[in-house]
Amino acid sequence: MKIDRAMVAGVRFGCVLADAGYGSSALFRQGLTSRQLVWAVGIPRHLKVYPADVQMIWPVAKRGRPRQRHVPATLSMPAEDMLSKAKWRTISWRSGTKGKLKARFAAVRVRVADGPPQRIRDKGQQHLPGEEAWLIGEHRMSGEKKYYLASLPAKTDLRTLAATIKARWICEQAHQQLKEELGLDHFEGRSWQGLHRHALMTMIAYAFLQHRRLATARRKKRINGPPPQPTLPAVRHAILELFARLPRQRCPHCRKWICTERRRE
Repeated sequence: MKIDRAMVAGVRFGCVLADAGYGSSALFRQGLTSRQLVWAVGIPRHLKVYPADVQMIWPVAKRGRPRQRHVPATLSMPAEDMLSKAKWRTISWRSGTKGKLKARFAAVRVRVADGPPQRIRDKGQQHLPGEEAWLIGEHRMSGEKKYYLASLPAKTDLRTLAATIKARWICEQAHQQLKEELGLDHFEGRSWQGLHRHALMTMIAYAFLQHRRLATARRKKRINGPPPQPTLPAVRHAILELFARLPRQRCPHCRKWICTERRRE
């Protein structure tokens, strides 16, 4: 597991963030918990959960032998149904280039239905309640609805939960800039090794541009309004313009003039 390799290398995790592609996997969530890592992950709206106070009871058999396994007193339900009667609040988690970013959030404590499978009455095989976690819902201004699970402490307030799950935007923005500014998605090779080399070079270029951007911005903290200038695309364009203004040079091997456009690449 890559997280194990990162921990062996000495990387410290504050909170592991992941989208619904990872969050829908019970093994992934349980693996993070077994490593004593705090996590907040996206989930599909139909993921089954139980109320946090669900009771385990011994079912009464109408006929046959007495039941030997306990079952939950209530059945599991989809995450969106669990939050249908929750109290929603409008929360702003940070300021963007166009003002404050805000959406409606709600959160309840639940037990995820990722325990061992067990036959429950006439419902067939159902997963028993697993670990307790926060179930968080988000209603965006565009009408889109998102759902999350988080293993943060039970006393965590709603604003902190919202800010935690929204912290993953940093990773999304990095991938977007790697593709749009540095050509991460322009690889046309066929080998796995070639893809890794291409990804490594784009990440090195991204780290260099971020270093130059932060050095120019002097690490100013944003309180209100747009982020400190310059932006990463502006830094890239400035470097390209610098190369374009360099005097013409001859190739040391063939003695031909080096094209300006080629040097810009």
